[in-house]
Amino acid sequence: MKEGKNSPKLIFEEKKAITLFLSLFYLFYFTYEIFWYFILPKYTDYGASHLLNDGLGYWLYFFIIMLLPISLTFIKKGNPYIVKYILLFGFILFDGINSFLVYFGSSQSFASGNIVELLFVFFSPVFVNKQYYWSVTFGLLGRYLLLGLILQDGNVMSPMLGIIILSGIAFILLIRFFSYIKSITNVYEELNQKEKLAVIGQMAAAVGHEIRNPLASLKGFTQLQIETNAAANGYYPIMIQEIDRINSIVDDLMYLGRPREPKYEKANIEQIINYTLSLTNHQAVENGVTVETIKREPIPLIDCDEGRLKQLFINLIKNAIEAMPDGGRVRISIQVLDNQKLEISIEDEGLGISKESINNLFEPFYTTKKDGTGLGLIVSHQIIKDHNGDLRIESEQGNGTRVIVSLPITQRK
Repeated sequence: MKEGKNSPKLIFEEKKAITLFLSLFYLFYFTYEIFWYFILPKYTDYGASHLLNDGLGYWLYFFIIMLLPISLTFIKKGNPYIVKYILLFGFILFDGINSFLVYFGSSQSFASGNIVELLFVFFSPVFVNKQYYWSVTFGLLGRYLLLGLILQDGNVMSPMLGIIILSGIAFILLIRFFSYIKSITNVYEELNQKEKLAVIGQMAAAVGHEIRNPLASLKGFTQLQIETNAAANGYYPIMIQEIDRINSIVDDLMYLGRPREPKYEKANIEQIINYTLSLTNHQAVENGVTVETIKREPIPLIDCDEGRLKQLFINLIKNAIEAMPDGGRVRISIQVLDNQKLEISIEDEGLGISKESINNLFEPFYTTKKDGTGLGLIVSHQIIKDHNGDLRIESEQGNGTRVIVSLPITQRK
């Protein structure tokens, strides 16, 4: 499960980043101002010490400094995410007003800006936030564009061009950061998945055989009672069904705990699916479900472990039937893709699955069924993986679910 932005860990990381950003912002801002207005004019013909008496004057620094206690208040309240926007738009507003007051109606050429603009641009990837990146880019460009239109001064084009170039570099860094984070997240989720499966494996190894032995005895005695006590036959079949269901769960646990290499042999996928349908036919009739099989072309034999694929399609077809307790139709289509793969699609007319649930379907023990175990799809996914295939689920709430299985026709040895 993914953590939201209110996660304590993410808030802590944001606080560290924003604290560094605050420190650099005020260090860069006032170092640049002191250098530009006090040091540079004393030793060169550059600088602009006289501008302190124009525009907002010292009030500009007062307003900029006041952004600090406001920012610290939000950090203290546990909402550091807004601080970077306060600094950005506060700077754009106050510096923009100051530039307008200085140059409007003046004969001076436009020469405004501060080195913190570079800090905004280059620090935006650090926050790994595309919304903030675009706010920085369009905010700074918009400030210069607005001043250029009001002041009728083309000198704003130079800093605008610089911001566009630097923003392009920052965008590349931002994309790379997102790529790295996605890779790390995928690795973490994969390790987490393997850890869960390892726990299942340990549990299966410890109790699997111990459960199977009494189950075999219970099933044997129940079948004996059916033969000797015909009057109670209405109850014993239910007991056998439940015993078989428990045994099926144990099989899933054992398979996940001790996966084995598939034994590839040539097999007919149509025969495998027909066999599966014969086993699930009784359940389909009870649910009022009809099954339609569509074959678009001659289907070649494939290299596969026939027993494993039977288990796979039993899981998927049962899921499709159980998704329609009030009846409906299941469509199973088989087609060849580029003479290299078989694509088997199983589509139902059930209520569908939410997007959030689809993202979690392959998590161990996650299920959308009231009496599900959350192991069926995990087993199915493992079987497909063992066959070097692919399994995709397409669904939309209210519009049914489509499960697509892709299998290579010939396995590489």
